[in-house]
Amino acid sequence: MTADTTDTKLEAVKEVANKAMENLTKLADLNLETFDKVTSNQKAAMDLFMERSKRQVELAKKAKGFDEFVKGQAELAKETSELMLEESQKSVQFLNEMRDAYATLFKDEISKFTNKFNT
Repeated sequence: MTADTTDTKLEAVKEVANKAMENLTKLADLNLETFDKVTSNQKAAMDLFMERSKRQVELAKKAKGFDEFVKGQAELAKETSELMLEESQKSVQFLNEMRDAYATLFKDEISKFTNKFNT
């Protein structure tokens, strides 16, 4: 093996290693963004449940009778379900965006890899 061949092979290995690190960094960044958003959504859901629980207790204390309590519970349940639906829709939208981001990352890299070997 000649020195030129060795240098060429080492350069190719270096290029592949650098590209692999670059791709791992992109994937790690995407994973971190996804994790941050998911944990943020979970915290928001827990905050909502705690706030709703507090309102139920306040309603039970302030209601002047069973009918008023039931009416307040129904209103609170309606509000809560509407808020949960909004949050669910936001979560689905975010998950679709993340799915597309992962798919794009993998498609782009597979395309680059395939093109490199086809030329």
